[in-house]
Amino acid sequence: MTAGSSTACLYPELLEEALAELVNNGIKTTEIFVNTHCEVAPEFTEILGSILSQSGAECIAYHPYTCPIEPMMFFSGYSRRVKDMLDYHKYYFEAMNRLGARIFVLHGNMNVVAVDEDFYFEIFSELAAAAAPYGITVAQENVARCQSHSLDFLRNMSETLGDSAKFVLDIKQAVRSQEDPFEIVRTLGNKIIHVHMSDNDSASDCLAPGSGSFDIYGLLKELYLRGFDGAVITELYRKNFGSVSDLVESCRYIENIINRIESEIIRP
Repeated sequence: MTAGSSTACLYPELLEEALAELVNNGIKTTEIFVNTHCEVAPEFTEILGSILSQSGAECIAYHPYTCPIEPMMFFSGYSRRVKDMLDYHKYYFEAMNRLGARIFVLHGNMNVVAVDEDFYFEIFSELAAAAAPYGITVAQENVARCQSHSLDFLRNMSETLGDSAKFVLDIKQAVRSQEDPFEIVRTLGNKIIHVHMSDNDSASDCLAPGSGSFDIYGLLKELYLRGFDGAVITELYRKNFGSVSDLVESCRYIENIINRIESEIIRP
């Protein structure tokens, strides 16, 4: 397991500046959240790649700016839009190849326009198939405002799609959905390949790791015992921390937990 941070934490700071601020402060594992079309272009991706390479950092996962229109483009039942959206995602996949990122984060459909689960899983499979030639894995994130908020939905997705179902576990989104992150881990197991980490307490559902009461050690231990070897990415909203030093401190906090787990436990 590795610890890192998302550029989304520093939004609305410009993407290249946010990435540079993270890596120049010693964060070597990142998730890049692109915010507009020009940031997907080859010439811009080269700028991001240069920032990463000069600091010895890596981009693990990639988050699209088009997630708000995924309900309309993927899940409305209008097949031509699905084809256009799949074609557009090739720009993302090509950018990811240039950056070395291997996990594409999907929000998916909204609760307010919920669709039949089998239809949803079919669309997910089409997107996963489009990403596969690029060596990229599409992973469904649990999001409170989306169909993926529900553990029942995630369980059905896992059972229906088998090994092709992969997931991003977001702690704050689980809390907002009143779902137990531990139960999500026990249910989805090694199909969780990426984690968006945050802390929480009785007063706030999103805090910097180490500043709340959530059992981060216990959760990472559960993941580790199920074979998780991915990135634990601090993902916060800008109001939930003071400066980039808080993100660095959060990463170090998670790294210390990872080191403790790996020294204490032998995987089964």
